[in-house]
Order: sequence, then structure tokens, then C-alpha cells
Amino acid sequence: MEFLFPSTYEDSRARFRADFEQIRSQWADSHLESHPLQADPTLSIDYAWAEPARKQNLVIVSTGLHGIEGYVGSAMLKLFMDEFTPRLDPENTGLLLVHAINPYGMKHHRRYNENNVDLNRNFIWGEVFDPQVNPDYEPLRPMLNPARPIVNLFASDVAFFSRLVGSIVRLGILRIRQGMLSGQYRHPHGVQFGGQATQEGTQLMRELFDQAFEQYEQIIHLDMHTGYGPRYQMSMVNSTREPASGPELVQRFQYPLVVAATPSDFYTTTGDITEYFYQLHDEKYPTKKIFGTCFEFGTFGDSLPAQIRSMRITILENRLCQHGAKSDSLRQAVRKEYEELFYPAEEKWREKTVTDCRQATEGILRAYTLLK
Repeated sequence: MEFLFPSTYEDSRARFRADFEQIRSQWADSHLESHPLQADPTLSIDYAWAEPARKQNLVIVSTGLHGIEGYVGSAMLKLFMDEFTPRLDPENTGLLLVHAINPYGMKHHRRYNENNVDLNRNFIWGEVFDPQVNPDYEPLRPMLNPARPIVNLFASDVAFFSRLVGSIVRLGILRIRQGMLSGQYRHPHGVQFGGQATQEGTQLMRELFDQAFEQYEQIIHLDMHTGYGPRYQMSMVNSTREPASGPELVQRFQYPLVVAATPSDFYTTTGDITEYFYQLHDEKYPTKKIFGTCFEFGTFGDSLPAQIRSMRITILENRLCQHGAKSDSLRQAVRKEYEELFYPAEEKWREKTVTDCRQATEGILRAYTLLK
């Protein structure tokens, strides 16, 4: 099991490229591409096309949009390449496999890219990055973005919890969660910054989506994430534009947890990749058949204490990156907790992610009659 889960960005990238070479024989027309980052050409977004004889169906698997989440994404990508690609028909079904949309974040174990941008808040239709989006962020800003180095974790926690209690009284927990998670476009050094311009990884994915829609009749998109939801049950999180309901898709895919990205089921975001995928379909390619979803592997859990724990370490990690810490021991403590939020080391957790990914992928591909 552990062989699925890489320890470094470099190992993950090398494995992806080697594994794709091994499945090339199934698709005569296939090729690997590499897009080096402008800011650091040693880091690249790598993607592979496998073209069928008839361009009818395309399966897209993308990983590492939130960089650190790319380690689990890498494991699921390998699972897909090892177990599912041999069961696809190269006559009518192609592949687009994307490794590390945010290679900087994956390399440095951050959710954000080199500009502190959360790429899953950066897929803005029309590229209008409205600073007035998410008004609930502003009253939370003193809690979310303390503008000073970390000197003492106990003192930081006292300040965080006191501000949190005050915010709960004023706003309520649902508005706090929405304000924290949905994205903001005003504060470049703050948590959940969605950018003020389209980022490099975002632009590449937009171009790949356009290419996919122009060439194929049916496109299935699976995007890999970790962090939110129950700890031992992956959530399939769908666009609010997906016409089928969660209960309908539970039956269709034979998978127990399918939700929509709404405040009641999950949480809403601005600039989300799956929402963009659906809007692109609706605006430009309405005759094409699609299904897109996010595989969200929960880590801390979905209880209120777990959500507060997640909020606390998200704030601390961003504070560490923006303002530093007094000592190496403080840095290591924050990094270790942040790693657990997105890449847990527990063997039981990792085994369950594989089981859930296998079940969900099987259900989706079978429902769309793509498996031999």
C-alpha cells in the first residue's frame, strides 16, 4: 500500500512519467507534455494525452490543484493508471491525465501556489476578480490573518479562540465557515486568496478543457482533493450545475456519499474548477455530454471540533509563511499539523482512500459504460 503514496514531488513526477510510458502501447497516439513554471522551471505541470481511434469519450484525472493534496492525488492517479486504464477501450475512449496543477505547492507542501493563490478559487469565468466577493471575510480578517510572527503557540491559540467565540456570537458558525472557505480577492497575503489575475496552472487547465470539449463528445472529469469531510469516507462533491441529485447519483454510481457544493451539503466556493468545467459546457459546448466531480478525502473529520482544528492550523500555516516563527521547533510543529490536514500518515486512512477511490471510479466508469 505504501508504494502508492510518494514522499516528494520529484518522486511523484518521475513515477507518473514512467507509468505513462508503460501504458502507451494501449493507445498508439499518445504523448507526454511538460509545462515548466515561469517562476521556477525546475517545477512543471506534467500531463499526458492518450488519443483513441475515434474521439468519443475522454476521461480526465487531475491532481495537485491544491499542491500538498497532490501526494494523495498521485496515489489515486497511479491506482487509476494501474487498474482502470487496461479496462478502457482505446478505440473510442481517450485519457487526459494531469500531474500537479500546482507543482510549487506540492514541492513545498503548501495548498497555495508561488503567489499565495488558492487555484481552486482562481477559475473565474470572465476573469473578473471581484474584491467585493465574500463580504463575511472582512469581519473575520483579524482572526484569519494575524500580521505578526508566531512566538508562542499557547498565546496564539488563546487569541484565536477568543476571536472565534466573538465571531460565533456575531456571525454564527455557518457564516464563519463560508467566510473562511469560499475565497477572497482583496488580501494577497491572506488565507483563501483567489488571486487578482488568472494563474499559470489555471490558464493551462482552461486550455486543456477547451481542447477536450472541442474534440470529444463525452467528457468525464475526476479531480482529486483532501481535507474536508468525514475522515474515513471519501465525499464525491459535485457542481451546483450538475442536474442529477445526490441520491440519484448514489444509486447510479453505487457509492454511498455524493453531495453538492452547497452550504447545506458541503460549502460553496468562487472560482472552483468543477464549477468552471460545467459553466464552460453550458456557455460554449452545451451539446456535449459531461460529468465532473471532486473526490474529497476527509482528514480531520466533519465534526465542529474538527472544523475548528482545520481552521486553526490553516491560519497558523499561512501566518508562518507570511511572517515566520520564533524558532525551528515552532515551524516544525505547525508543518507537522498542516501535513496531517492534507496528507495523513495513518495506514488505515490511506488504505480507506484507496478503497473509496476504487469504488467511486468503478461506479462512475461503469455507469457511463466505459469499462470493458
